[in-house]
Amino acid sequence: MKKEDTPHGTVGSILPRISPFLDMSETRPKLPPVALKQSLFRVSPPEMVFQNFVAHEVSEMALSFMNKDKISGMVKVCMESSPYFELACPSDVYHIVPPGASARVRIRFTPDEIKDYSHELVCMTAKERIVVPIRAIGAKAILEFPDHLDFLKCPVKYSTQKTLLVRNTGNLEAHYQLSTQSPFFVVPATGTLGAGDSMQVTVGFHPLTNGDHFGSLVACCNTGEERIHTKLHGEAVDLNLGLSTSSVEVEKTFITMSNHTTVFIENRSNITAHFQWKTFLDEEDENEVKRRQCNSLRVPSEVWVETSMEEEKIRKVKGFCKDRIGILKSVVEEEVAKVQQDPMLFSDEVFFIEPLEGEIGPHCSAEIKVTFKPLEALKYQSMAYCNISGRESRMTLRLKGEGQGPLLEFSCPSLNLGKILVDTLHVYEVKLINQGAIDAPFTYIPSTRKGFCFKFAPEEGIIAPGGIQTIQISFNATVLGMFEEEFQFSVAGSPTPAILTIRGCVAGPTLHFNVDELSFGDISFGFPYTKSFRLTNTCPVPVTFKLRMLDDDTQPAVNSCDQIHSDSDPSGTEGIHFFPEPREFTMNPMQGTILPQGHRDIKVTMCSKTVMEFCRKMLVDLEGIGEGVASLTITASWT
Repeated sequence: MKKEDTPHGTVGSILPRISPFLDMSETRPKLPPVALKQSLFRVSPPEMVFQNFVAHEVSEMALSFMNKDKISGMVKVCMESSPYFELACPSDVYHIVPPGASARVRIRFTPDEIKDYSHELVCMTAKERIVVPIRAIGAKAILEFPDHLDFLKCPVKYSTQKTLLVRNTGNLEAHYQLSTQSPFFVVPATGTLGAGDSMQVTVGFHPLTNGDHFGSLVACCNTGEERIHTKLHGEAVDLNLGLSTSSVEVEKTFITMSNHTTVFIENRSNITAHFQWKTFLDEEDENEVKRRQCNSLRVPSEVWVETSMEEEKIRKVKGFCKDRIGILKSVVEEEVAKVQQDPMLFSDEVFFIEPLEGEIGPHCSAEIKVTFKPLEALKYQSMAYCNISGRESRMTLRLKGEGQGPLLEFSCPSLNLGKILVDTLHVYEVKLINQGAIDAPFTYIPSTRKGFCFKFAPEEGIIAPGGIQTIQISFNATVLGMFEEEFQFSVAGSPTPAILTIRGCVAGPTLHFNVDELSFGDISFGFPYTKSFRLTNTCPVPVTFKLRMLDDDTQPAVNSCDQIHSDSDPSGTEGIHFFPEPREFTMNPMQGTILPQGHRDIKVTMCSKTVMEFCRKMLVDLEGIGEGVASLTITASWT
């Protein structure tokens, strides 16, 4: 269909200029002015355009004035003198127009050649002045476009194109500029088309969202006037594209090593799809990141001012002429441009995708390799998003993997030492094995528990994959009793140490009395009695002992005869009275050392100071081991 300019519907034409005008006639009372938009006369057409004229031939066009007021109005029509345009009626003549009626005037146009002309007609009423533009278009370029172009259903994020054959049916070469609105585009956007010539114009549809999209193809030719030639429509839909899985979990992988798995992008449509793996879920998130990066690159204006002032000082002092500010701004602009052009493809420290972008033919699939390279012995999780033509939203792929540090274990997780002698050195051996595929550096973590002296040799080292390290354990305990303790060897690169549990029982030296009980039988008050026993050391180490009676006093023992004959003791005249309180038991020797498998004969002298039945314990304290490690019961009765 051919579309041409018409006098009544030209887009971009100049409308009549209307302004208040009161000084017109003395015969009619003056009325107050009105707003321009409330004009009481309607001019038709608003612009007079002569077209398709012939040189030296007269053309005429009528102009009408309609009175919208409720009373009659007067209109004076005038036009400046012109060799090409003239009024068919006398100029400066008043026309009386009844309410609702119209007055018509005719304009004659006589060109002397085929070219563009312009003039204007002035209409004056009692209240306003109306200027009507007059144009004559000698030659014109007319581009022929269809009224509608429908793309029907098209894949989203995919370019669908249609070719139009455009002809210049006018009589002037067309210097055109074509434009449209997203998601439509046109190629070529500018150019030149001779009168009567034709060309191919490609109109494309590249929607980013699903649903109906509308637009228009607009052309500007020669005079710069815009004309809507073609209405555009297209419906965007998702195609049958997808991932073989939405989540992948790579097998546990040793740090410094890599492992991989594969996924597939399946194209079950009839188009060739282009894909890109992205870091962000949508374009909005990408743009926000780019915006922050650009803001961080740009220098605040006050910094430019300060730098510029400093620059001026340098120029004055040293004659420095190099424009450092300009260079710095240029560098920043280049960096900002790089950020804005960055496709923001997927990037991660431990997960890698190959290929990051590519094409998939119709009814084909693309194999995607996902590689996992853990940096630490941790569980990792990331998200990758596949932006693919034919689908509005990006497809999500969840990535999982776990890093494995060096795998170091003891040949036996626990060691039972059984019953061992206190303060005696014991030596054991265990094996530390590297069960993994990478070197395992280890370090012993010293124990903070007191009383149990464990030493490990070596305390640190590196075990190759599959290697074995013998660990020697030296143990010397000074605390009696049961024990169980965990010993840890930290492994570089592994959050879990190698643990060895050691348990056992620390027992003191074994002493043997040759009697079960030391009985003094019947005794008398204040008289000493002596008994003896043998103490044998049955353990393989010497022991140093000290004997003491439970609940005995601390002063030397005194018998009754010595007490009575003592002049210095008041009890000699006042009766038997022990003060201060003497001991009732004396051991000889009271302390000493017994060699391994040796013995000592001990004499115990008892001198009673109380009238009672005796049943007491004699305790044996061992130096460096403990108190009361052995005991012997002593009994006696009064006669």
